[in-house]
Formats: sequence, C-alpha cells, structure tokens
Amino acid sequence: MKYGPVSFTDKTGQEILLRNAELKDAEDLRRYLKITTGETPFLIREPEEVTLTLEQEEAFIRNNMEAERELLLLAFENGRHIGNCSLMSIGNYNRYRHRCGVAIALYKEYWGRGIGRKMLETVLDVAKECGYEQAELEVIADNQSAVTLYKSMGFQIHGTFPDNMKYKDGSFVDAYWMMKKL
Repeated sequence: MKYGPVSFTDKTGQEILLRNAELKDAEDLRRYLKITTGETPFLIREPEEVTLTLEQEEAFIRNNMEAERELLLLAFENGRHIGNCSLMSIGNYNRYRHRCGVAIALYKEYWGRGIGRKMLETVLDVAKECGYEQAELEVIADNQSAVTLYKSMGFQIHGTFPDNMKYKDGSFVDAYWMMKKL
C-alpha cells in the first residue's frame, strides 16, 4: 500500500516524516534490521540472523507497496530512516479478514520521543480504513515501556506465551498476545 508522505513534530520539536517504504529504502532497511536487533533483546532475531539479500528486501518492499491491505510505514528525521511500523494481514481467508497484525521498532536513540505512538496511531487508522476490525501484536513481557504504550492505546493482554524466546545465555522470556478492537 502506498501512504504519505505526512509529517508531524515529535516531543523534541523535530519534524518527522512518515511514508510507505520504497525500493530505494532497501539497503537502509537491511542495515536497520541488523542494528536494531543488536540494540534490544525484545526483537525476534539476533543480528547475525539478518541475512536478507538486497533483492529479497526489494521484493518484500514491492509486495507491501502492491498489497491493498498491508503497509510498511517508515519514519525519517532529516532524511535519515529512524524506524518502521508495519500493518500485516493475519491471513487471506474470509474468517481472518477482520484481523491484522502490527509491529514496530525504532533505533534506540529515538525511543521516548512520541514517534512510535504516532506511527502506531497512523497504522491503526489505516487498518480501520482497510476494513480490519481488530489489531493484534506480540510483545515481550519484560518490555514494560512497550506494554505501557500499547495499553495506553487500547490494547489489552489476552494471553501469555511462556518461554516465548530463548536467549544465547539459555534464559527464556515470556511474551504477551495483545489485541485492540478497531
């Protein structure tokens, strides 16, 4: 899906631009995945597991641009890519058409500036316009800032996945399944 560009001012007074991913963003997105997976334990893979080729990333972007009900929303500050928020179909079956998944990540230096909230609000508005009736996400239970954000936006915890991820040191973390009616 194509979206934007639109801009807003974050909590620090900086102008942030939001728009859908474009093919020219492919290399930035690959770099972003490697960096953000190393900055936080709350994402699903390790940096060395980011192995997408440029061609695979471009195909992913192309599919998102052509999809009627999916969006890969990017945020930029002064032309620099700083984060993503995605809207994804849960499934193509009629019985699942009311459900969508959302996911978000920002470079750590941009946390706490209201950018994630604005991106989620934007994606949830688009989801509603696309006919989705509920948005779902999975979040690591220890990620209290994210859980607090999601709750403040109307998401509720509807279940826990025990031992959802296992880290290199052998420790486990639980995840919450959260949902919001649109």
